[in-house]
Amino acid sequence: TQRLGDANAQDLVRIHNTIVRDSLKAQGGSEIKHTGDGIMASFPSASGALECALAIQQAVADQSDSPLRVRIGLNAGEPIAEEEDLFGTAVQLAARICAHAEPGQILTSDLVKGLAAGKRFLFADRGETALRGFEDPVPLFELRWREE
Repeated sequence: TQRLGDANAQDLVRIHNTIVRDSLKAQGGSEIKHTGDGIMASFPSASGALECALAIQQAVADQSDSPLRVRIGLNAGEPIAEEEDLFGTAVQLAARICAHAEPGQILTSDLVKGLAAGKRFLFADRGETALRGFEDPVPLFELRWREE
């Protein structure tokens, strides 16, 4: 915010929110909450979440004159639903995966990768990573979305 100034930072937040919400709507996702600098969402399927992540990153990349970059972390599981929010290990792992992602990167758990088996998605193995709050290293996979 200091680097961009309040008005420019707020413009980026608006662009981000529009891109994410449009992509969520297109892929059947539900916004759970706005986290200040991001949006937590849920999906009925892993492939819907992956398609949404791809759409978000592509839409952000299409804003070539914007400094906006998005980190995306995906996990699957059975969270605890309470008062229109989600809690539990599945949610915590998704947050840690997201925090580990680089700007412009989509990282997923091995569970999401497994649920997407046989679909058109391409993943790169990023190895096992120690994540805060998890005793054992967590295997991470990057969803490929750019030509490299």
